[in-house]
Amino acid sequence: MSVAPSDFTAGLLDPDRPAPNGLTDAQGRPAGKRFDVYRNNVNASLIEALEQGFPVIYKLVGRDFFRAMAAVYLRAHPPTSPLMMHYGAEMAGFLETFPPAAALPYLPDIARLECAIRRAYHAADATPIAGTALAEVAPDALPQVRFRFAPAVQIIASAYPIHGIWRANSDAGGPAPVAEAQAVLVARPDMDPTVSLIPGNALPVMTALLGGTALGAAFDQGGAGFDPSALLTLLLTHGAITALT
Repeated sequence: MSVAPSDFTAGLLDPDRPAPNGLTDAQGRPAGKRFDVYRNNVNASLIEALEQGFPVIYKLVGRDFFRAMAAVYLRAHPPTSPLMMHYGAEMAGFLETFPPAAALPYLPDIARLECAIRRAYHAADATPIAGTALAEVAPDALPQVRFRFAPAVQIIASAYPIHGIWRANSDAGGPAPVAEAQAVLVARPDMDPTVSLIPGNALPVMTALLGGTALGAAFDQGGAGFDPSALLTLLLTHGAITALT
């Protein structure tokens, strides 16, 4: 008897299921015990991949909670690729509807940030513009300039202090977060991704620039008190801009 792939996958990811009917070893014997060993190894490997992909969430919720959560996640979202570098891409949406995580409403945005860091790490290489490139543009042409960004560049905005939470619970280290909305810029100026707080009211400006809006019109999104030099310094320091058009 053959085993349907869907039955095999369901049995592989759910330790409460028996081995699929018809699954036998090379001698034709039921493969119950061997299947259990294989299933345990697969589940342990997937949970370990999630632990490595979401180290801050792991620290925030603790080992037991994380592993129980990961076991539920992997049954709902089994891998679709043999490449584990991006496994867990659906974690943010999963956490939004996972009742045991409701007491920590910032977890989905932390998941988005940790996924963005991984995407940045594996993004294509890009050469940033020179630090003097903007100064070489004629003043009357500057408002019409558009930025081309490195593939690693991403924005994660949240109603929670995700930058502070991430720093306080990662290798970067930092003080206890202050309760406020925060947005971060994820970039990769060298080999490793960086996570930087987007200053003040620069978020709508940065969003406009990423969307292809010209510099002058994007700066208008900042409103009173917007400091363009702070944002430009952030982008240039982190190698976020690869061309001016």
